[in-house]
Amino acid sequence: MGLDSVDMALNDKDEQMLREELCRICSRLWQRELIAANDGNVSVRLTENAILCTPSGVSKGFLRPENLVVTDLQCDKLSGSMAPSSELKMHGEIYRRRPDVQAVVHAHPPHATAFAVAGLALPTYVMPEIDVLLGAVPLVGYETPGTEQLAVAAGQAAAGVGVSALLLANHGAVTFGPSLEMAWLRMESLDQCCRILLLAMQAGGWRQIPSGQRQELDDLKTYLQ
Repeated sequence: MGLDSVDMALNDKDEQMLREELCRICSRLWQRELIAANDGNVSVRLTENAILCTPSGVSKGFLRPENLVVTDLQCDKLSGSMAPSSELKMHGEIYRRRPDVQAVVHAHPPHATAFAVAGLALPTYVMPEIDVLLGAVPLVGYETPGTEQLAVAAGQAAAGVGVSALLLANHGAVTFGPSLEMAWLRMESLDQCCRILLLAMQAGGWRQIPSGQRQELDDLKTYLQ
């Protein structure tokens, strides 16, 4: 099966640009130490029914455009010389449940993963960046990485209203959005927010934004959406 069997195929120039951008995003993840070794996986929609994704077993810091793999939303490979990431099922489930999502980033950011390992959900009305940029960040219960059970659990959580980031218990984090750039920015912001929250805990705990000012934050979030 090839790309000519899926709808709305992009032209070669558009696909090449996405390949290069995806590799840049992977390099940023590695440089920012949000992934290590062969961790993480990133994907972007090529068409309504096909996605471009990272291969399995390769450091994302050194990917080349020709290393990337094209699959359908059921994770069956359409093209590419390498095997797709074993955790691509999770991406496919998010794309199927969220037609608005164009890119998905899964990483193991240290501070956000610390929350996930501790079983802690992110607080609301503490940092505007969380409420406005990320929205609610559900904590998905533990399932074995790469399994259909994890994919379904993540997909169900991602389908929530206003959700653009997930914490995966004992595992890592997933962010998604209308572009590769936004999915990446949300991952970087998620880990930075968690870093600040952890420091706040050491400094005596965090305080919520006064109740009288929360509506302003809600209005800003609605406006930006």
